[in-house]
Amino acid sequence: MAQLKTTFAGLTLENPIIISSSGLTNSVEKIKKLEEAGAGAVVLKSVFEEQINIQAGTMSGYGSPEADDYLGAYVRSNTLNEHVNLIREAKKACKIPVIASINCYSDNEWTEFAKIMEEAGADALEINILALQTDKDYTPGKFEQQHIDTLRHIRQAVRIPVIMKLGANLTNPVALINQLYANGAAAVVLFNRFYQPDFNIETLTYCNTNVMSTKAELADRLRWTAIASAAIPQLDYAISGGVHCGKGVIKSILAGATAVEVCSAIYQYGPKEIESMKKELAEWMDDKGFENLAQFKGKMNANTAGSVNPFERTQFMKYYSNHEE
Repeated sequence: MAQLKTTFAGLTLENPIIISSSGLTNSVEKIKKLEEAGAGAVVLKSVFEEQINIQAGTMSGYGSPEADDYLGAYVRSNTLNEHVNLIREAKKACKIPVIASINCYSDNEWTEFAKIMEEAGADALEINILALQTDKDYTPGKFEQQHIDTLRHIRQAVRIPVIMKLGANLTNPVALINQLYANGAAAVVLFNRFYQPDFNIETLTYCNTNVMSTKAELADRLRWTAIASAAIPQLDYAISGGVHCGKGVIKSILAGATAVEVCSAIYQYGPKEIESMKKELAEWMDDKGFENLAQFKGKMNANTAGSVNPFERTQFMKYYSNHEE
């Protein structure tokens, strides 16, 4: 009988399926239903630094700088208190690990916020630093250093595991992951998703493309997890984006992940999809003779590719240079 237990960022999970930060995890009632449906852990709906600052900025123009500062501080405090209460209530109601989440682009206030989240009972803290670098005078490497500095400052403030969720807009994710490991990251999640803009050509207005991920997005995550887990095996990895069924979970673990973060599949098919993923994973393991996840974790990462390296562009050249229509 296949055993689905795994460890991620030092946390013990009954299975590798983590529900990622989203509207699915913004209330205790929803989190409890996800636990009952079989989730291994949840990442709470993020506290967004950008959103807080926008809200705080709207509380200006009340006659004095002191009043503006007070109202801005109130917005920040109120938003944080909501998140802290969610952590506390979720920990009371659920047995699965509860991971707090911060989506930030600076590290000015987040060390203090991280300490408060730890005191509220969060089992771990996931940090998202997602931003496009568009300044024409941008210094290469500055964005990556921001990740390292933020992690280092937060690690100095808390004892709980700190997980770094990276965006895909990095020149060399492996080099950054290596520095994150050196500065105390417990795990890395690959990758966070940008919501892409689109144009409505009839109304000449901006709109969004589909906010849900697709299975096609998994391939890029598999590539970088397979490369990174071979280069820095000391870290735990999770794949986020494109995991829509049990096969996606299996592929993620073969690439070197110990867990996956899912969201779109649960929005589309409901919490029952968790059990379907677990069933497909367990049946595949039984069929292949694997008793636990460790027996096939990383079995197809870059270390096992040998001279035939499917993760590099040279393979494209090898297989398609002679292709004719």
